[in-house]
Amino acid sequence: MWLLFAFLSAVFAALTSILAKVGIEGVNSNLATAIRTVVVVIMAWGIVFMTNVQSGLGSISRKSWIFLILSGLATGASWLCYYRALQTGEASKVVPIDKLSVVITLILAFIFLHEQFTVKSLIGCVLIGVGTLFMVL
Repeated sequence: MWLLFAFLSAVFAALTSILAKVGIEGVNSNLATAIRTVVVVIMAWGIVFMTNVQSGLGSISRKSWIFLILSGLATGASWLCYYRALQTGEASKVVPIDKLSVVITLILAFIFLHEQFTVKSLIGCVLIGVGTLFMVL
């Protein structure tokens, strides 16, 4: 099931880029990010209430709160930078650079989460990096 959701994530991320590039025209990138964020917040809380999991708020540990908040701050910073880049650059160049997050995630997962970094992972990282450079240059 994770594979289906991962694929759908990629499809929605692609749609996000195209829709954002069209929608951001003539709009300040920070304002556009704020509008997008409000929509995401409403949608996420709507799903929480529709699935009736809001009662789990009280059982979230302090550590989880801290890391979820830090993750939210990183997401916000990412979105602000992404929208600024989309506003001034071509989507076909901004998006591949943004997807270097795959390589950075693999490296950080190896360092901080002690996940395996295999030869296959290394080759994949190199190919993604080279592919990104090829698409952008």
